[in-house]
Amino acid sequence: MNFTRSNWIKLSVLSLLFWGMVCILPFNLTFNLTPQAFALDYNKEILIEADFSGKDLTDSSFTKANLRDSNFSNSNLQGVRFFATNLESANLRNANLRYATLDSARLVKADLTNAVLEGAFASNARFDGAIIDGADFTDVLLRSDEQDKLCKLARGTNPTTGRDTRDTLFCP
Repeated sequence: MNFTRSNWIKLSVLSLLFWGMVCILPFNLTFNLTPQAFALDYNKEILIEADFSGKDLTDSSFTKANLRDSNFSNSNLQGVRFFATNLESANLRNANLRYATLDSARLVKADLTNAVLEGAFASNARFDGAIIDGADFTDVLLRSDEQDKLCKLARGTNPTTGRDTRDTLFCP
């Protein structure tokens, strides 16, 4: 076969790209350089004190999981299902909980400082003793008694959305 100089250059470049991918991929998998997890299923798991901080857990499911004292700070939890989940004393600071399902979840003493819960479904969720400074509850479906409790604690402005916590809860 007759290769011209141009063909040799193209073949060399392709070879270098191939070997570069072969060498980089195992390194990336070994050291887990990407903090993302995609639509994982943690249903009914016992994950006490688990660390999910800074993770992208979009559309994952934690239905009926025990996540007491777990860390979800700075995580993307958009669309995550926390149905009937124990999130007691969980760290949800700066978490994106947009459109999450928190129905029947136990958020007792949870830290929701600066969390965005816009559009979340939190009917029957319990927030006793939760820290909600700067949290955004825009369009969150809550029971009226829980809303009243949260209004007694509500203060601050969410740094991401610029909305006042009391305004998002429709506090008097």
